Amino acid sequence: MGQLVHTLPEGGPVRGVTLLAGEIYLLRCKHRDQVDVYDVITYRLQRRLTVPDDMWFSDMTSCEHSRCMYIGDYKVECVHRLDVQGAVTRWAVSDSPWGLSVNAAHNVLVTCPWVRKIKEFSSHGHLLRELTLPDDVITPWHAILTRSGQFIVCHGGGGDPVHRVCMISADGRHIVHSHGGRRGSGTDQYNGPHRLAVDDNEFVFVADSGNRRVTLLSPTLEYIRQVVSRDQLKGEPSCLYLDTRQRLLYVVVREYEEGMWRGHAAVFSV
Repeated sequence: MGQLVHTLPEGGPVRGVTLLAGEIYLLRCKHRDQVDVYDVITYRLQRRLTVPDDMWFSDMTSCEHSRCMYIGDYKVECVHRLDVQGAVTRWAVSDSPWGLSVNAAHNVLVTCPWVRKIKEFSSHGHLLRELTLPDDVITPWHAILTRSGQFIVCHGGGGDPVHRVCMISADGRHIVHSHGGRRGSGTDQYNGPHRLAVDDNEFVFVADSGNRRVTLLSPTLEYIRQVVSRDQLKGEPSCLYLDTRQRLLYVVVREYEEGMWRGHAAVFSV
């Protein structure tokens, strides 16, 4: 089981967390100063950055090679590119983006749940390819391209009968392995698998939001154990970031209290 190392301050809803250039970036839903920047060692707040003309954030990821972050905007149907100096540009996705990830070629993968597509963009927003997922992959939230060339995808919304994590072939057409099935709380079930993280050995971490836990799967998607249990979380895990060097897992947690959503990020050693 993972051990809690630190909890970043609670506040408004958090839509993503990532690391870049020795700092932690936390994305909050508000009109200004949406990105809180913390020191990765001391966890002290360093500064805040503003993403102009935001509408509704869905996720955030980063790329050390390009020295920038990418932020999905669900209502405007775009991705914002925010570099470490604070300059912001954006490009159209032409569908509502949800989960974001960066592959080994430093390109951005954007998962579009309502059209069941993965779109791959260059760092500056040129569309490189577009994959339509198999018919039974309904409401995909997040996709990661492994170094072996296959996609790990989590899918299943509130009204969907099947909630799973799937390994999908490089062409996006075939399910190679899967874990999960009908929505539930058993060790082989999920209730809203919303985000993924994959380590250097292709072990998979799954944020199982409705069950309030983070599950660890083998490279072939066999169940290993829970790495974060509901007893260790104050609310529902909604986003993940894995620092593979330090073996630290950053978990965004959301909770509903006194009529409003609140959020924070918890750091676990795994």
